[in-house]
Amino acid sequence: MPLTILIADDDEGTRLAIGDYLELIGYSVVAASDGKMALNLVEKIWPHLVITDILMPNLDGYGLIQQVRQNPALRLLPVIFLTARTGVDERIRGYQLGCDAYLPKPFELEELGAIVRNLVERTQMIQSAWMQRSPASPIPSQPEGTDPAPPAKPAVAPFTAVSFTQREQDVLALISDGLSNAQIGDRLFLSPRTVEKYVSSLLRKTDTNNRAELVRFAADHQLL
Repeated sequence: MPLTILIADDDEGTRLAIGDYLELIGYSVVAASDGKMALNLVEKIWPHLVITDILMPNLDGYGLIQQVRQNPALRLLPVIFLTARTGVDERIRGYQLGCDAYLPKPFELEELGAIVRNLVERTQMIQSAWMQRSPASPIPSQPEGTDPAPPAKPAVAPFTAVSFTQREQDVLALISDGLSNAQIGDRLFLSPRTVEKYVSSLLRKTDTNNRAELVRFAADHQLL
């Protein structure tokens, strides 16, 4: 299941651009248009990382991260600030409140993606190490004089459902209708190059080599 990233920004264009890119590289995305909505989503869905602007209505980015860090269970939640406020004082304040990274606007989506990947992987490594330090459950002993139970036979692994983003599902549906990249782009308001990236992602996730195999795979597994 893809990791969930929360985007908080009052600019719709920024939310859509970041959301499309993160979904394209394999993340699940939820979005909020202000800090209060973002805080409610953090407490409801427990995302794996938060990307937030500073200047937002109702609750700004500083207030958001301050309230998030008050929950002990969320103190390791990675937070990235995206903002046009690049002064030293603003950056220091963000780091003091618990910001993990500070990326000034305008920014490159590829750089943001690299920061997201680094922070998420680091957090998961920390959590994994912490779990390994927990005491293991004792293995129940066999009654004296009895033979140990034979190991269970491994079950045959069932088909694992492929997880598509909403945009990938839209592209897949249009591919099944026989549309070209340019036609799909016109329908979804995307560039042909962006459509090609979605197609490549679909081929990779389904382990298929071309559009025909992709459509057959989707039909065989009732993904259409």
